[in-house]
Amino acid sequence: MTDRARNGAFLTARLLMAAALLPTGIARALNVSGFAVTLASAGLPAPNALATATVIIQVFGPLALILGVMPRVTGLAMATFVAAFAVLLHPFWLFSGAAAVTERTFLLSDLGLAGAFLIYAMAGPGGWSWQGWRSGNAAPAKPRASAAKAPAKKAPVKRSGGRAPMREAA
Repeated sequence: MTDRARNGAFLTARLLMAAALLPTGIARALNVSGFAVTLASAGLPAPNALATATVIIQVFGPLALILGVMPRVTGLAMATFVAAFAVLLHPFWLFSGAAAVTERTFLLSDLGLAGAFLIYAMAGPGGWSWQGWRSGNAAPAKPRASAAKAPAKKAPVKRSGGRAPMREAA
């Protein structure tokens, strides 16, 4: 796989993972108090503080993911966040019938997303990212074929040591 295809695949994966969380994070940011009520009804402690922290993570985490900033920290934090909230918000064992199947499906899809964040944390963001740009790996331009086949000029050979040749007087 070429570097361009690899970097494109990493960028696409980062955009898709961010797309799974960013719209919900923005919606929750526009109604933090309503989300806090949802958390309180689920029996979670300190719902206002938890709702605020969740909104911050769910908005700025995907933005850091899109840009490729601090991939290990971002990936591990997002994986932990998604897995924890999957268990807290989708307790399928409390339901029966179709509701249990739906909640279990949501839980497993969120755990799959947590796995994707772990892969991102270990593999990195690719060259088309903030980290790739800072490290100089942002897909350097390849030389053209004609430039690659041109013979290189040899540097003049310098002689060292010994005495300088004497010049004859004219």
